[in-house]
Amino acid sequence: MTETPQPLYDRHADTLNRALTAITERGYWSAYPESPSPRVYGETAAADGKAAFEAYLGGDFPLDQPGAGDRVATETSPFGVELAVRYPHAGPGELVSAAAAALPAWRDAGPQARVGVCLEILDRLHKNIFELANAVQFTSGQAFVMAFQAGGAHALDRALEALAYAYAEMTRHPGTAGWEKAAGKGDPLRMTKTFHVVPRGVALVIGCNTFPTWNSYPGLFASLVTGNPVIVKPHPRAVLPLAITVKYAREVLAEAGFDPNLIMLAAEAPGEKLASDLALHRSVKIVDFTGSTEYGDWLETHARQASVYTEKAGLNTVVIDSTDDFAGMCRNLGFTLTLYSGQMCTTSQNILIPAGGIETDQGHKSFDEVAGGIAAAVGKLTADPARGVELTGAIVNDGVLERLAEVTKVGEPVLESRVVAHPAYADAVVRTPTIVKLAADDAETYGREWFGPISFAIATDSTAQSLELLRRTVGEKGALTAGVYSTDEAVLDATEAVAVEVGVHLSCNLTGGVFVNQSAAFSDFHGSGANAAANSALTDGAYVANRFRIVQSRRHV
Repeated sequence: MTETPQPLYDRHADTLNRALTAITERGYWSAYPESPSPRVYGETAAADGKAAFEAYLGGDFPLDQPGAGDRVATETSPFGVELAVRYPHAGPGELVSAAAAALPAWRDAGPQARVGVCLEILDRLHKNIFELANAVQFTSGQAFVMAFQAGGAHALDRALEALAYAYAEMTRHPGTAGWEKAAGKGDPLRMTKTFHVVPRGVALVIGCNTFPTWNSYPGLFASLVTGNPVIVKPHPRAVLPLAITVKYAREVLAEAGFDPNLIMLAAEAPGEKLASDLALHRSVKIVDFTGSTEYGDWLETHARQASVYTEKAGLNTVVIDSTDDFAGMCRNLGFTLTLYSGQMCTTSQNILIPAGGIETDQGHKSFDEVAGGIAAAVGKLTADPARGVELTGAIVNDGVLERLAEVTKVGEPVLESRVVAHPAYADAVVRTPTIVKLAADDAETYGREWFGPISFAIATDSTAQSLELLRRTVGEKGALTAGVYSTDEAVLDATEAVAVEVGVHLSCNLTGGVFVNQSAAFSDFHGSGANAAANSALTDGAYVANRFRIVQSRRHV
C-alpha cells in the first residue's frame, strides 16, 4: 500500500523532535540501540539478518534502476569469504539524467514531506540492521560487534543528526510572510512573499572501504532531505552495505509515491574512474567524499561546479606529559590502537613523550616504560586470538600490509606486528598493531600518514616541544583527533589553546570507557573543517545549509 508523506512525518515526528533537541543540548542521546542483544532486537533478528546477507552472495543484487542490463562484481572480503555479488552498472549520463528527472516532484514536496520519507528510510534500515551489519563486517574487515555499532546503529544516528540539522536550517525561515510598509498619506504597500527551499541539484556520495555507511550516511541524508537526488558511488571493495541502503531507500520512496531514482547506486567497473566522471559532470552540484588526501584535494580543485565536502587524512596525535592513572592511560591508548587494527581515520598515530620520562601515580616512568606500558596493553588485548580478533577485525586492503612491511625499516620497534590466525575464518588477513620508537627529528617519517595498525612513540625534549610538534604537524597536515595526558592544568590549557589554533578536536586524560578515536552523534563533532584533514564537520549547520537555496516570490496584495 502506498503511503503519503504526511503520515510518515506524523509517524516519526517524535523522533525528529527529540533529535532537534539533542543537537541543541549536546548531551548523550541515541535513537538506535547499539547492543545486538536478542533482548533488544528479538531472538531471531541476528539469524534472519545473516540469512538475508548470505542470500545476496554469488548472485545479482536485486536493484531495478538504470543500467540493470550490465553487471559488475568487484568485492573481496578481508575475512576471505566469497562475496561475488553482481551489481547493476550504468554510465554517468544515465544516472545523472534519471536523477535530474526525479528532482522536481521531490523539491516541490517540501521539507516536512521529505524529512518524513527520510525518517521512514532510517526506520526501514534499522529494521534490517543485522543484514546491514553483516554486509559491513564482510566488506570492511570490522569485527561483527563493531560493524553492528559503527556500521549500523551509530551510522543511523549520524544520519538522523544530519536530518535534524537540515530540517532546522530549511525551516529557519517561514514558508510565507506578509509585508507592509507605510507609504505617506496613501495606502501602505502590502505584499505576500513566498520562500521556496530549492535544492542545488544532483548530489554524489563517494564511499570509503573502511566505514561505508558511517561516513556516507551524513552526506547522503543531508543531500536527500534538502531536495537533492543522490547518486551513491561505493568503494569497489565495499559495495554491498550501500547497495542495501539504496535498495531500502528506493522501496520507501516508491511506497511514498516518489520516483525511486532519487537515490541510485553507481557501482564501478575495474579501472573505470566512475567517481571522477560523475564528480565533474556539469549537473552534479554536491560531492561528499571520505578517503585519501590526494583524491580529496583533487576533488576540491577540479569539481568546481559542485559544493565539495571532504574528509581526508591527518596526523592524529597524543601528548603525554604526566598522569595520575598510568595503568588506565595505557589501557585506554592500548584499546585505541587495537580497535579495528587502527584502520580508523581517528586513530592516534603520533604519541609524543618527553625523552626524560613522565611523573605518574606509580612514580617516575622513563620514556621506555611509558612506551612499553602502552605496548603491553596492546599485547594483552591481542594475546588470545579468539578474543583479539573481536577487536582487531581483519586488514582491509593490501595498502595496509605494504605500510606494515615498510615501517619495519624505520625506527626501533617497541611492539612488532604479528600474523594472527582467525579462529573462524581461515583466510582472514589479521595483523596486530606495531609501535615504533622515533626521535623528534624523525619528522620525515612521522610527518606522513601511516594508515593502519602503525603508531610511533616519539621522544621529545620536553612537553613544550611536544606541543610545538603538535602545532606544526597538525597545522601542516591536519588531524581529526588529538589527546593529552597531564596532571597540570596549565599544560591542559596550553594543549587546548594549540588544538583551537590548529582546529583539531581534543580529548583530555581519557582513562575509562571513552576513547580518542570515537565520537558520539548529537554531541561530538567529527572533523572540524578547520584544518587540512577535512573541509567540513559532521555535523553542523554549515554541513547542511549549502545544499539548498532560498528562492522567493512576491506579489502585491
